[in-house]
Amino acid sequence: MQFKARTALSAVLAVAALTATACSGGGAAETESGAPLVNEGTLTVCSNVPFEPFEYVGEDGEYTGFDMDLSREIAAGMGLEMEVQNASFDGLQSGTVLAANQCDIIAAAVTITEERAANLAFSDPYYDSLQSLLVPADSPAASLEDMAGKKIGIQQGTTGETYARDNAPDSAEVLAFQTDGELFQALQAGTIDGVLQDLPVNLDHTDGGKFSIAGTYPTGESYGLAAKKDGSEELIKEINAQLAEMRSNGKYQEIYDEYFTE
Repeated sequence: MQFKARTALSAVLAVAALTATACSGGGAAETESGAPLVNEGTLTVCSNVPFEPFEYVGEDGEYTGFDMDLSREIAAGMGLEMEVQNASFDGLQSGTVLAANQCDIIAAAVTITEERAANLAFSDPYYDSLQSLLVPADSPAASLEDMAGKKIGIQQGTTGETYARDNAPDSAEVLAFQTDGELFQALQAGTIDGVLQDLPVNLDHTDGGKFSIAGTYPTGESYGLAAKKDGSEELIKEINAQLAEMRSNGKYQEIYDEYFTE
């Protein structure tokens, strides 16, 4: 399945929208159960785009992907519209965007960890993931151990970075990039020798056989939607109820199959 990266124009519009929302947030808007919202009648979602197939901008200019479709369905089940704001991953996993009232929740393939749970309130897990190593198809590397003396690219602030720094050979150089787009461009240009990150994202970057998965690494990681650590108890309850309903009525499986089933 092929996906299109966001355009430069989309990036500009997203930044403008982020600024506008940050300025207008913090009102008395709330859900039917009384959970506070940044904007009335809207579930405002912060994400880090592109990170295909979880979040990206489609050919129609709309935000799409597994996280986006899941969040849109959750919003609809709560009787809300959905608005997406693009932000840096560091701002997401640290909770900065929530503290600034830029959004109500974060949907950005965020792995639930004890460290992040100190600053964020997580929903029930909605996706289990593996880490993986992506290399050029002609690379002799068949494992992370084979990357000795090589350059491994990671996205800054992710669990992929943690895994690479903890498990890569001492002689390997781990290079951090701000976005998945920059990371893959560096691999295409030969600036780095491999990419270590979540398996679904690397699978989307095999580019017709030009790159291949050298290894996968089970880390017990699960993604969760995130909200403010304090004061979001009712919102998390509503989100968990929507996730449970989607699993029960088959909607979760329908969305999952669209992005992850061949």
